[in-house]
Amino acid sequence: MEKTLLFEALTALTQAEIREFEKFVQSPFFNPKPGVAPLLAYLTQCLQQKTAPEADSAFQAIYPDAPFNDARLRLHNSALLGLLEHYLAYQEKFADLESVKISQAAVYRKRNLPKHFQISLREARKALERRPMRHAVYFEQLQEIEWEQFQFDSASRRAETFNLQESSDLMDAAFLVRKLQLACLAISHQTMFKTEYRIGLLPAVLEAAEQQSAQPAIALYYHCYRFLTDAEPFAHFSQFRTLLFAHAALLPADELRTLHLLAVNFGIKRINQSQDAWLQATLDLYKSALERDLLLENNLLSRFAFNNITAIALRVGELNWAEDFIHRYKPRLERSFREATADLNLARVAYARKDYGKALQHLQRADYKDLMNNLTAKTLQLKIYYETDEFDLLESHLDSMKTFIRRHTAIGYHRTNYSRIVYYTRRLMQLNRFDAAAKAGLKDQLAGEEGLTEKGWFLEMLG
Repeated sequence: MEKTLLFEALTALTQAEIREFEKFVQSPFFNPKPGVAPLLAYLTQCLQQKTAPEADSAFQAIYPDAPFNDARLRLHNSALLGLLEHYLAYQEKFADLESVKISQAAVYRKRNLPKHFQISLREARKALERRPMRHAVYFEQLQEIEWEQFQFDSASRRAETFNLQESSDLMDAAFLVRKLQLACLAISHQTMFKTEYRIGLLPAVLEAAEQQSAQPAIALYYHCYRFLTDAEPFAHFSQFRTLLFAHAALLPADELRTLHLLAVNFGIKRINQSQDAWLQATLDLYKSALERDLLLENNLLSRFAFNNITAIALRVGELNWAEDFIHRYKPRLERSFREATADLNLARVAYARKDYGKALQHLQRADYKDLMNNLTAKTLQLKIYYETDEFDLLESHLDSMKTFIRRHTAIGYHRTNYSRIVYYTRRLMQLNRFDAAAKAGLKDQLAGEEGLTEKGWFLEMLG
């Protein structure tokens, strides 16, 4: 029984929800079958004791003196699962009080209770306006309110003019937000996974969105789509950031997280193309996401995001902020990668301060299970050895790094980048510093490299 839909669904409930569901099952209004409550009691006991439920024991809980009957047990299982689905739907529905009030008003309208209808609709409108959110759901629910008012007025012939314009405008606003949101996600997804989506009506939607840019939600998704698709995206990216920071309170956390990640990923893509103008803008977005806990999943911060945030902060010169970030968010890293990731990033901070001894101490303390962290640490060691003229150590280190890259095929396309780092470091070591032509030639060769993550460092060393 452990693998049944019923038991798996029960394991997803909190203790408070299980207690609430028990009351739900005990109510004769919702549950007319007496055998379902004992089955729930048995399954709840299994959950509490962390034991797998057994079919024989479950049947005995329902029928203590009867021989086991699989078909009858299945019927009770199905009945209890049906009640659980009913409870979850009930819980979801009544969590949204505005939606409940609108449904209530519709019931009163259909039963020809005008006073009750007007009170419920007025309460629904007030409750909706009191909420800070101004996202697609807000426009949809406000449109439902206007539609209910229209149906009431048109049936009772109480008005010569109706609110059809308001209802239409709200429907347009909800549609524009939904359509642009979908378009942004589609563009981002197809860029990442090399697929293609056809987003119908998009030219008309973009034109309408431009005309309704006074609505923050519409403007946000409009500028998001434009920076994701335009050849010159920075102006739209800047406008997007300004709107996002100014109107964050108008959007729910899941939408804010999506918008932050769309912008951050786009900024990182530009940074990886050596476009340093995007560094500060991307860091500001990371800071905004951190302030609102938008980057946490199961209360943990991805080590990849952790590395990116530190790297970008160091590149814009915010060394103290980066160090504070590492100490503050270290406890939020996955336990198995926590120490290594924190030490790697503290080494990066020490390196940026030219405290090479401290940087090496941090690098030597960590055990890098993650291949990319290991390569990042090796690259940092390489730079320290070069800058401190430890060329014997560097030569040995480059040999070791080359072997590591050759053996670890799992690094995929990163192999080219790190192989080029080894290659250009050897070129630096062999270079005659007094040969201006050789230096210029190496500079030109580096300038033509696409996707070389340490290009800036090599050019700095040449300078």
